Amino acid sequence: MDQESYLRPGDDEPSVLIGRALLRLQYCVVMAMLRIRQRIIQSFVVLSFVFLLLWTATFLYGSFYYSYMPKAAFSTDVHYYHRTDCDSPASFLCSYPMANISLMRNKKRVLTVGQAYQISLQLEMPDSLVNQELGMFMIKIACFSQDGGQVASSARSARQLPSASSSRFTMLRYRSDLLRYLGTLLFLPAFLSGVTEQKQVLEVELFSDYMDDPYVPSATAVIEILSNRVQIYSSHLYIHAHFTGIRYLLFNFPLLSALVGVSSNFVFLSLLLVLSYMRLLRFEWGLEQFRTDGLLSDRENNMNYNQQEDEKDAAAGAAELLGPLQITPTNLSQEKPHLHFGDGTEVHNR
Repeated sequence: MDQESYLRPGDDEPSVLIGRALLRLQYCVVMAMLRIRQRIIQSFVVLSFVFLLLWTATFLYGSFYYSYMPKAAFSTDVHYYHRTDCDSPASFLCSYPMANISLMRNKKRVLTVGQAYQISLQLEMPDSLVNQELGMFMIKIACFSQDGGQVASSARSARQLPSASSSRFTMLRYRSDLLRYLGTLLFLPAFLSGVTEQKQVLEVELFSDYMDDPYVPSATAVIEILSNRVQIYSSHLYIHAHFTGIRYLLFNFPLLSALVGVSSNFVFLSLLLVLSYMRLLRFEWGLEQFRTDGLLSDRENNMNYNQQEDEKDAAAGAAELLGPLQITPTNLSQEKPHLHFGDGTEVHNR
């Protein structure tokens, strides 16, 4: 029996060790899971703030770009009209070809105040004998405000340019009859199939550096060709902006500008957030320190008050133990004997 009772604790000892090991392992696993969960939550919060700051920085840069950068180019078709109510039977056309063009799109002005623009007119004219004999002709443009007042005007002469460049001189490119016949024979299949046409393209620069008036902005433009014999296939008005300074960098280097702008906004917002967080932590620390100092001072006052009360209670207990008739030796030594007489006089013994 003694041997069995001695062996049983030994048999149970490994199971106890295994149980403790399992408990420790479970504790370690739980703690590791809690740490991993905490890390995941912290990473999610940090990534959320980074994404929010990045989105805010991108939004700020996009808003700045949209409000600061004007439209780089604008083009529209030009449709001419004539007056035909003339009294003279010699001519059917009573006026020069004119066109009224609106400089508004979606209730917004095409021209930005303070921005220089180049305004040019492109003409597609048939290479006909009438246009060849026409010679030089003038093109006039006038800009008007919304109330009808004239803002600016310009008159330019026109000529044909094969590379769509601008010029201030006039007339079509001269080609001899032999050259015209050879060109017709060479491009005869293209002419017959309709792939190409016998036409010339003229590019006329109307304004080279036009800036809109901030007080009287332009709303419409009137184009007039000063010839009633001109023949035109089609016409287009082109407005190009000449960017300088920051606008030049934003327009010609959009990716680099976007990277610099978004990065600057992100750094500024991150610094602002970090400073605000540090200030909040400092405020909370000061509040906690104030609470701690207040509690400590209250505890010290309570301890001092309790100590004083204990001293008073101890002194009162000692006085009760001595009794009212007990006198200390010092008091006895200080007492001096004296005699009383009937007339009220006293004689002190020295």
